[in-house]
Amino acid sequence: MSLREDALRTLASWSPPTVGQQELRQRYVDYLTRHASGVLREDRPHHLTASTLVLSADGAQVMLTLHAKAQRWFQFGGHLEPGDASLLAAATREASEESGLAGLTLDPAPVQLSDHEVPFCGPGVHHYDVRFVAVAAAGAVPAVSEESLDVRWFPVAALPSEDPDMLELIDLARRRLAETSPFAG
Repeated sequence: MSLREDALRTLASWSPPTVGQQELRQRYVDYLTRHASGVLREDRPHHLTASTLVLSADGAQVMLTLHAKAQRWFQFGGHLEPGDASLLAAATREASEESGLAGLTLDPAPVQLSDHEVPFCGPGVHHYDVRFVAVAAAGAVPAVSEESLDVRWFPVAALPSEDPDMLELIDLARRRLAETSPFAG
């Protein structure tokens, strides 16, 4: 199965938590249907990306990276690579590379979609981000990667960003953890 086919299958089987997320899912599916290379960074003006929000086991803390190019705190993520077998594999790779944590286990279902403009990728370029959630092992200590200026844990009550998209992602991820505990040992 190609990366594009996996992305379409993943999106088609996902149950969006809100009407807004349902609308984004349809936009992503429509785009991928029309753009055979929509999973690769070379596709313009938009392309899929994959990211992961890393939570502590109790959901009280979130690990974020201070992105070097954007100069903002984000979850871990980035572009899909031709060698990625799936969206989940891309999200896992990005989270491991950028956090320095080995052995992260991601929930296989996306938790949120986000369509956002990315000025440092070119004028009018949007990332169609597919976001997953993982829980880090107790005592996990992150490492700063080449793509980051800093990586650290934040209490959910003291986040470095009030970005509504980030706050929604954290809320949805914590609800997923509380409802299904897909990451427990």
